[in-house]
Parts: sequence; structure tokens; C-alpha cells
Amino acid sequence: MTPILTIDGPSGTGKGTLMQLLAERLGWHALDSGALYRVLGLAAGRQGLDLDDPEALTPLAAALPVAFQAGRVLLSGEDVSDAIRTEEAGMAASRVAAHPGVRAALLDRQRRFARAPGLVADGRDMGTVVFPQARLKIFLDASPEIRAERRYKQLKEKGLDANLPQLVADIRERDARDRSRPVAPLCPAEDAVLVDSTQMSIAEVLDRVLEEVRRVFPEAIARGS
Repeated sequence: MTPILTIDGPSGTGKGTLMQLLAERLGWHALDSGALYRVLGLAAGRQGLDLDDPEALTPLAAALPVAFQAGRVLLSGEDVSDAIRTEEAGMAASRVAAHPGVRAALLDRQRRFARAPGLVADGRDMGTVVFPQARLKIFLDASPEIRAERRYKQLKEKGLDANLPQLVADIRERDARDRSRPVAPLCPAEDAVLVDSTQMSIAEVLDRVLEEVRRVFPEAIARGS
């Protein structure tokens, strides 16, 4: 079976960065599952669809014209890599992801990313629903305040306006929605390794996770070293 490493956790914990670092280190494929939901939210908004209407969103999810090429995310051939990384896109992703039909429509597409030599997948339900057979599951967490501070710095570095208290409120709202949704709620898999990045740098998180990778996938570390 294809080796699979999943990284789940709430928004702003560094899952995406960790996923890319691990995929590069191991020479494995990468899946940013959140990008699929962000693209869906963007596409739905552009079509004027109600983000709380599963009957409108499910057919769109099933036929979503999304592609990943050379680290870029394409929607109908348009590069939307930056457009899906806004706060609005993140909130839209959380809303569309709450619908069971939408999640079912995207499930098979996500599973097709698992191919040799291996896959590192990040999201909210990678280890609990999409790849429950994964041999290593990481649940990456951090306090809402720290996650908001990280996002605030990112936005400021890009020259964008940001309100720290509002970011904290948005993160708490999204956490509540993700953890309470009826299908695939955000929670650690029973066999997940919990990593709290509140007081850790991304380098420290990487080192911690690599300890687990060496334990579970020693052959992959040997190839990637």
C-alpha cells in the first residue's frame, strides 16, 4: 500500500507549511485538501451561489474544474493560488465543507492523490475519514490567539489591513463550525500523534514530526536524506 502521512488540525497551525516541507524532504506527493474547499467556495461565490445551499453546491463540487500544477492552484485554467488564501476564502471554505454532499463529492478526488512513492496530506479529516488507513497521523494544534497573531503578521507583511481582535474572533468562529459539523468534524484520529505548535517554531515542529516519520517510515527517511 502507498505510504500515507496525514496532518490534520485547525486553521493557522502551520499544516500547509509542514506538509510541503515533509513532502520535499521525503520526495512524496502533497495534498492540500483545504485548497479544494477554498476553490469550491471561490467558484460558488463567483456564480452567486448560496454557500449554505448544499443542493447548489454538491453538483459544483462534483464537476469542479480544479487542477494543481507546479505548486499553483488552477480554476478553469486560471491561477487562483493567491485568491483562495484570503480570510474570506477561508471562511467560505469552512461553510461549504459543512455539507455532507459536498464532502462526499470531493472524497474520491482526494483519495486519488495517494500514489507511489507516498503522500503527505493536510486538512481537517485526512486521518479520520479520507485516509483512515494512514500509518502516521499528526494532529497539529495551537491556541486561537497565537494562530491569529501569525495570520496578522502574514497579512501585514503583504501590506494588507488586518484587525487582530477580529482575526481571533474569526478563528474561534471557524473552529466552532469545523468541530461541530455533523459530518467529518474536526477532531484527532484515535491513533493520531498530537503536536501543539503554540510555543514552537516551524523548524521545531518539523523536527518533532520527523521523529515520528523515522519511527514509522525509516525507509523513506533513508531515501530522502
